[in-house]
Amino acid sequence: MTRAFVFDLDGVITDTAQLHFVAWRDLALSVGVPFDAAFNEQLKGVSRVDSLDRILAHSRRRYTLDEKAGMAERKNARYLSLVEHMTPRDLLPGALDALRAARAAGCGVALASASKNAARVLERLGIADAFDHVVDANHIAQSKPHPEVFLEAARALGVDPADCVGIEDAVAGIQAVRAAGMFALGVGDPTVLTEADQVLRDLRQFTPSNYLRNGSRLRWVAQP
Repeated sequence: MTRAFVFDLDGVITDTAQLHFVAWRDLALSVGVPFDAAFNEQLKGVSRVDSLDRILAHSRRRYTLDEKAGMAERKNARYLSLVEHMTPRDLLPGALDALRAARAAGCGVALASASKNAARVLERLGIADAFDHVVDANHIAQSKPHPEVFLEAARALGVDPADCVGIEDAVAGIQAVRAAGMFALGVGDPTVLTEADQVLRDLRQFTPSNYLRNGSRLRWVAQP
């Protein structure tokens, strides 16, 4: 059986996309940059600094590093104010059962998130103790699609990346999982997550015992 499952947070365990959307929209509009849902999609799985750079690329003026740092803090403060209203009801369908099933199967369970606020979100959701390790943007230097966050999660679990399933909802995340040498399980739209090894509509379809090592890599094998 697979030795570990490495879950992304946003869009897999919970959907903070709307919270990020509101926070980034407020920031973008404050500097005169139009911001809509399509723009927000481009920021999924991307670090705060890189997201800010993508927004400011559409601005008419250039900003100093100090100004950018202030903007990033402003966005984060707005986002955190929204996070404080989250509850376990904000878990996505199947997420809690998936975490429990992976643990019951004797597998390692880790979180690999591009967010610096992952720990607080987990606390608000009531699932901080569901993970053996949490790796977020506070522990890495490179953001997705670089594989560092997934490689660090495998290292923390003491598991070969080839024995891990990385679970992601974003294109950049799937690319990071594949670059880490893990089985890439997408959650969402298969027409978007075309580089994933498998795509589920949501985690209600997730069964940990179906991921088995076959030769040098993991494969999905339907169990009777």
